[in-house]
Order: sequence, then C-alpha cells, then structure tokens
Amino acid sequence: MRRRPTNVPSGFEFEEVPETDQSFENALAKARAGDRLDVADGIELLTTGTGFEGIDLDRKELVLEAADRRRADVVGDDVTFVANLNNNLTTACNTGCLFCNFKDPAGDFEAGSDAERGFTKRPAESREIVEAALDRGIYEVCSVSGLHPALALDDDHRETLEAQGGPNYKSPERYVTDPGTYVEQLRAMDVGGVHVHSMTPEEAAHARRGTDWSYERVYRRLQGAGLDSVPGTAAEILVDEVREAICPNKIDTQGWLDAMEAAAAVGLDTTATIMYGHVENEAHRALHLQRVREFQDRTGAVTEFVPLSFVHQETPLNEKGLVTNGATTDEDELMIAVSRLYLDNVRNIQSSWVKYGDEQGLKMLSCGANDFMGTILSEEITKRAGGEFGEMRSVGEYVEMIEAVGRRPVERSTDYRQRRPIDPTDDPHGPRLGPRADGRPMTGPGRVAPADD
Repeated sequence: MRRRPTNVPSGFEFEEVPETDQSFENALAKARAGDRLDVADGIELLTTGTGFEGIDLDRKELVLEAADRRRADVVGDDVTFVANLNNNLTTACNTGCLFCNFKDPAGDFEAGSDAERGFTKRPAESREIVEAALDRGIYEVCSVSGLHPALALDDDHRETLEAQGGPNYKSPERYVTDPGTYVEQLRAMDVGGVHVHSMTPEEAAHARRGTDWSYERVYRRLQGAGLDSVPGTAAEILVDEVREAICPNKIDTQGWLDAMEAAAAVGLDTTATIMYGHVENEAHRALHLQRVREFQDRTGAVTEFVPLSFVHQETPLNEKGLVTNGATTDEDELMIAVSRLYLDNVRNIQSSWVKYGDEQGLKMLSCGANDFMGTILSEEITKRAGGEFGEMRSVGEYVEMIEAVGRRPVERSTDYRQRRPIDPTDDPHGPRLGPRADGRPMTGPGRVAPADD
C-alpha cells in the first residue's frame, strides 16, 4: 500500500493520492498474465508499492521486464520512426500555462510593441518551409502552436468574431504579422501529398471560441482544408485538480475528450500524450492512463501513446519555485513500462529522444516502447523549456542507434499503416516513404548527392 507520493512539491494538496488496497505483487501478477489493469494496479506499479519515498529498484526491474515482454508479444522487435518536420505557426499565446516556455505574450506582437521575440508565420511562409522539407524526404509535417488572438477557424469564424467579439480575440490588423486563419495555414501546409498532423484539442477549442459550433463541425472543416490526423497533446494530466494548478485557462479534461471524440468521429486518427513529472502524483498518472484507455475503447482512433517527461528548467513552474526538478530516470522508465501494460488497446508506445536524450531514449525501447519518434527537422517547444537534446535526427543516425541495441529499424508513416524495414548494410540511408523521398540522406538544409544505385 502506497502512503505518500514521490513527486509532489510542497504547497499542493490534492484529493487524489496514491494510496490503494491493492498489493504490488498482485498488480504485477495481473500485468504478467495480461489481465486488464485498474487504477489501483497502475498506482502500485508506478510506485513499486513502497511505503517510503522513492522507488524499489528490484521491483522496478520486474515491471520493466513485464513491459518488455508485452512489447515483444504485441509488436515484436521492430523500432519505428517517421521522417517529419515540425512547423509551429506562432509563439503568441495568452493562455499562461505554468509548464510552458514556448509562448510569448501576444501583446508583444502588436504594432508599436518594442518586444522582439518569438515568431508568427504567414501561410506563405509555412508553405515554403514544408516545400523545402518535402525535398528532403519528409512524410509528415507536425504543427502545434500558440493561441494567437487573431487566429480564427476560417473567414466565417472571423466575421463572427469581428461582429460580436469573442474570448481572446483581436483583429489581425492590430498585429505586425497576420497569421491568417487555421484553414489558410492548413491549406498552405497541405502541399505535395505531405501528411498534415495538427490542431490539438486546445487549438480546436480556439477555433470555435465565441460560437456554438460543435467540435465535429470544426474538425470536419479542418479535414477539408488538408488535416490528416490530430496530435493528442494539450492532455498534460487528464485530472482537473492538476489542470487547475498548472493550466487553469486551458480546456478541462472533458473538453479534451470531447474534442478528441469529435476528431475520431469525422475519421481522423489521433495520438495521445501524458506530460508528467511536475506537480502530479502517481494516482493522477494512473487516472490519466485509464481515461486514455477508455477513449481508445470507444473510438480506436489512437495510433500511439507518447509519455512526455516534463522539462522544467526554463518554465514558470521552476521560476516560481513550484517545482525544482522533473521526473527521475526511474519514474521515466516506469511511466513507459506501465503505459505499455495499462494501455492494452494502444499498439504503439513512443520513446521521445527529445525528452530523454539518445542513451536513455534507447533504454526505453527495453522498457516497453517500440517507437523512437521522428527526424524532427525543427524543434522549438522543448528547446525553449530548457531541453538539451537537439532538434534533428537523420535516418542514418536512427539506423545506427537502433541496430546498436539489437533491434530492426523501420521507417513508418504517421498512422503506422506503411512500414519500411531498413537493411543496415544498404548504405547510405535516407527516407523513402515521403511523397518526394528517394532514399537520399536528409543531412543538411538542402539535398545531397544522389545515393549510389
């Protein structure tokens, strides 16, 4: 029975606490047998059932072993990755999330402001960026952006907001750079057959503010503009008492689920995430897994689950002294492992080298993860929060690293429906699944010499 959380800073009192009537031994036995776990089981496995602060390392290894066996049974020894680009549209945002340092106050972007930080891209700029990346072989463009007050869903939405106002809305004429509309931005990025992975539940809420439009209407309109799948970020922790502490101005848990249900209803694949290691405890993490699993039971839309370890260094939570560190390595490994064991209906669990670094990211592939993220030709969010692990990974690097841990590298599509196993001896290595990919390496901002036939 767990009696105290391992990772809750002083000053936070939550109703949900990691105390159960289950035992670690029973929870582990259920996990090994492949039985469906409940929240109490998840808590025991995440805490290793100790009655003291910290993780029992011997018990942790038992959880990791169970998760690694489950991974092998479900997906085998392939390690997948996608050739992709991040193209975030703007850092302008007034939401004020305490875990985020990607944002810049939207007032800094208004005409006459002396501030010179952050960025807003016009639709034409987004198209140029995606076009150039297509020539380097990407399959996917991922876009997750700040909530710029001038961004509207489309011209009809802008007309409504201009006529009656709306929460967090200001006319684009007030800003140095007009971001256009979400529809214009998606159409700009939807070039050359690239897969557009964008419009989180939070962005969808922004795209319907000031109206009574349903999320389904919003996602159907975005799908018509070129949206192919939805990143399930903005989830953070799907427990409202935690959301009220770290992102009180964001949509609540039900809002996130409503938006995700709508995306699935119009036929869009989604991912799902958890951002952990800040003020939450293991009960919150287990409840989050339960809510993702229930969503997947209802929809089957989740192609992958992505645990995101909180990077604290340059965030308001750290600056305000509310947190002084993120999750421990032991917690990171258990989060990956318990995600594999708990989410029995989600096939793919991702290890984020941006969050964990190369060495630990590879270690996660023996803790239950089977996907190693993407090439990420540009990464801005984690870097701004103090991340230290870079923002670009070539296909050649992937092949070298994955082969070094005795696994088979496989290039994949965003939805995992296309897969290309890579022969490590067939050098040089480059992407082949993207609309313009031809196997040439991705290194450098432009194309390199053709690979030998």
